[in-house]
Amino acid sequence: MITDRTGLPLSVGISGANLHDSQALEPLVRGIPPIRSRRGRRRRKPGKLQADKGYDYAHLRRWLRGRGTRHRIARRGVESSQRLGRHRWVVERTMAWRAGCRRLHRRYERKAEHFLAFTSIVCTLICYRRLTK
Repeated sequence: MITDRTGLPLSVGISGANLHDSQALEPLVRGIPPIRSRRGRRRRKPGKLQADKGYDYAHLRRWLRGRGTRHRIARRGVESSQRLGRHRWVVERTMAWRAGCRRLHRRYERKAEHFLAFTSIVCTLICYRRLTK
């Protein structure tokens, strides 16, 4: 799940339990829809991406740089995860909102399409509740 700065889900995807998170980054970033801004054209790509050490791979850094997206990815063995924790709590809070739905807390659905549909519905409800405040 990719969220914006306030915790609204922008892109959602599911994968198998044996797939590493770094392999799901590219489809999630590509899945972000164009965002309307107050001035000018729609933004087609995110301006900045923050990620934890699980995404610390040279090919992902090159890919993000080639897209024109600035990245802040913690480096394995060099940086502590404390500095990223200031920004990571937003994603953790959104995941807690998603886990508040009992059907998604444990995966009861056998088909991936059904589980993705329920996840999309919950993300829509999160956006609706957040935007109506």
